[in-house]
Order: sequence, then C-alpha cells, then structure tokens
Amino acid sequence: MLLLALDTATPAVTVALHDGESVVAESTQVDARRHGELLLPAVDRVLAEAGTRLDAVTGIVVGVGPGPYTGLRVGIVTATTFAATLDVPVHGLCTLDGIAYAAGQAGLEGEFVVATDARRKEVYWARYADARTRSGEPAVDRPADLADRVAGLTAVGAGAVLYPDAFAAVRDDLPQHQSAGALAALAAEKLRTGGEFLSYQPLYLRRPDAQVPANYKVVTPK
Repeated sequence: MLLLALDTATPAVTVALHDGESVVAESTQVDARRHGELLLPAVDRVLAEAGTRLDAVTGIVVGVGPGPYTGLRVGIVTATTFAATLDVPVHGLCTLDGIAYAAGQAGLEGEFVVATDARRKEVYWARYADARTRSGEPAVDRPADLADRVAGLTAVGAGAVLYPDAFAAVRDDLPQHQSAGALAALAAEKLRTGGEFLSYQPLYLRRPDAQVPANYKVVTPK
C-alpha cells in the first residue's frame, strides 16, 4: 500500500505519502489564496523526499470538504486526475474527520467539536463522539447560532480559534488546519478494517462566492 493523500479544503495545502503503517513524507503550507500554485510542487516535494515516483502510488486519498468552492475543487480535480492517469481508486474523506483524527493522535479524548473557517463570518463544523466517530453530518452556520449547541464541548480547528466567544472551550494547542498525514492514516485504518469512504464529490454546503450578476446582459454579437 502506498497512499497519496491531499487536501485543499482549508487554508492548508497539504500532501502526504503513507505506506499503510506510517507517514513516509508530508508537506503542509498554509496559504488560503495559492492552492492551485502550491499543490503540484508539494506533490513533487513529497515524492522526492520519499524517494519514489507517482506511478508507485496504489490509491489516492482526498479531503472532500466542507470547504470554500475554489480551494476545495483544486484538490479534488487533482486527485481524480491522478487516479484516472494511474488507474487507482480515489478514497474521499470529510476534511473535518481528518482534523478530528489528528486531534485524537495528539491525545484528545471524549466528545468534542471541530470547526473550520467558512468565511462570510461562518464556520464549517461537526460534532464528534470521539476522534474516529462523527455525530451527524457536517454543517455551515454562524458561530453565534452554535454557542448553545456546543456549550461545554472542547473545540478544535481554526474556526473555533477564530470565534472564542462561541467556542468557549477552545484547544488552540491542537491541530487547527488539515494534515494530509492524519488524513492518510485515517484512510489506511479504514482500508485495513473495511471502513467506509465518501465519494469524491465536493461538500460545498452552500453556493459559491463567485456568481453571475443578476440581470446580466449578454453583449456578444449574435
């Protein structure tokens, strides 16, 4: 097994190789505006560090969000292109699940919530019974509307750090952005135990920021 994992659903452009037992190489750069520019060089860097080639990869793992439209699709399109070229499977995972798993690797136990920045003064979030078990589907909401629902719960992720009034029990010492290494480790565990994956369809949860203006007038000649 040699899994290539990548995720661009958060400001982190993160790539990792996992051999089924441990992370072989990983690269993470936090830059919310340069996903397309940074992703492929990161893949090259990780392959070079591992001393291997892309055609040795046996599966692609991709975070499918939730995340902002433009950044998220960079990772998913790249993952599906690699998979088609190599004729290997794509394993989709919720980005929040990867952050939760990383928090578990860092020692967090019990029930908690993961929140990432969704912009527009909102967060993408989900509740977890433990680091491997999500309770319900991910959602997007205004932090103020969540305060009562997450009261008393430990909170991790950049969204929780950004809105401490809503997420009172924030653990800013735990991972705030996605780690492809954690995502790959979660995928490897699921492959060993027969766990389920998501499709590689993006979890946008809302309409994209860029839209055709209302009353748009076509000016090209007929």
